[in-house]
Amino acid sequence: MKNKIIYIILIIIIIIITTGCNYKNNNIMNKTKEVTNNLKIKIEDKEYIINLEENETVNEFIKLLPIELNMNELNNNEKYAYLTNTLKTNSYNPKHINSGDVMLYGNNCLVIFYKSFDTTYSYTKIGHIDNLPDLGDKNINVRIEK
Repeated sequence: MKNKIIYIILIIIIIIITTGCNYKNNNIMNKTKEVTNNLKIKIEDKEYIINLEENETVNEFIKLLPIELNMNELNNNEKYAYLTNTLKTNSYNPKHINSGDVMLYGNNCLVIFYKSFDTTYSYTKIGHIDNLPDLGDKNINVRIEK
């Protein structure tokens, strides 16, 4: 009888310890998610927020940060720069690009769209910048960080 009581107490202790560890791990994971839901982006002298997608490409992109890029102008609607690293992709044709979309073209070309338009190209979406103004026809300097 004494052994059964000790056995039951040990089981209860193990359950409490295991549950406590899971609680701590979930809190750590939730805090990590909160931190990575968006990124700061400085375009020339103005700061914006990139609201991130949840995908493997974003997870790999975050590992490259902080990053500074000189982004080139293209087609009067986008800025692009090639990353030194290639990223996993899950590209698709969105059919329509919205101003503020941040995409990956291929596996290493970061693109920020500052005008909306229809497209036949495929991209992997990284995120979106709300209220992004027209960035003009010049190359821009960009810094992206957590």
